[in-house]
Amino acid sequence: MKIDRLIGILSILLQQKKVTAPYLAEIFEVSRRTINRDIENICKAGIPLTTSQGANGGIAIMEGYKIDKTLLSSAELQSILAGLKSLDSVAGTNQYRQLIDKLAVSGGATQPDNHIVIDLSSHYKNSLAPKFEIIKKAIDQRRLITFYYYSPKGESSRQIEPYLIVYQWSSWYIWGYCQDRCDFRHFKLNRLWDLQVREETYKPRDLPKYNSQEQLAMPSQIHLVAEFDPIMKWRLIDEYGLDCYQMTQEGKLRFEFYFSSQENLFSWLLSFGDGVELIKPEALRKDFMMIAKKLVKKYQ
Repeated sequence: MKIDRLIGILSILLQQKKVTAPYLAEIFEVSRRTINRDIENICKAGIPLTTSQGANGGIAIMEGYKIDKTLLSSAELQSILAGLKSLDSVAGTNQYRQLIDKLAVSGGATQPDNHIVIDLSSHYKNSLAPKFEIIKKAIDQRRLITFYYYSPKGESSRQIEPYLIVYQWSSWYIWGYCQDRCDFRHFKLNRLWDLQVREETYKPRDLPKYNSQEQLAMPSQIHLVAEFDPIMKWRLIDEYGLDCYQMTQEGKLRFEFYFSSQENLFSWLLSFGDGVELIKPEALRKDFMMIAKKLVKKYQ
């Protein structure tokens, strides 16, 4: 947009003091004639810019003219740049890199630093990045999307009105209004295939306030009590924090937590091998023992 470009030109002039029209044209990917019109418009807005010819010539803010340089502080810009770099780690294009280049002018105070690295990519980046871009475009254009979805309850085809792309619990989700279920639902992108953008558009609904914990969390009804071998302490701390267990007299780590489903609970416990014992619920001990017996039988 034009106003964004004008603000961008001012930001660069505040940092570099003098730049050339070809440089600005390359940064903002427009013609030199467009940059010249932008300079005229900035002058009409009351900010005096000067132009000079020759080897050291260029465009600059008139000497002696004071302008507030705190539109964004250096710290604020650093936070923005860190966020943009994190999006580039999952997106399949370099559009965020280009935006970073526009904000982080060379040698200026906004040059991205290496103090923070946020990598949102995953093992599924090759399949995830195209989905990310397709859904983002569908949201911008208010177009319906269809896809095939794999969930613990089975497989189904869905058609939704996409509203949000959500990053939660190390995974990406699409949140929208499912026309098949007549309700707002979230879908994990890794379990979503055959994604198609429909020609049909939709009228945006009055959206409920999005709460990531409420939207993504399932009802936690199973109260687990388990005891872990001390060697598993790092796993418990990594996943649930330093205060998630109590030490027993026998030296075991007693852990209590609520789980939403038996499938998730058993999958998690099995990942510890023989380093854990399920104590309660008693009924699940029997079910877990049956799984163990089946595993023994399969590998005998």
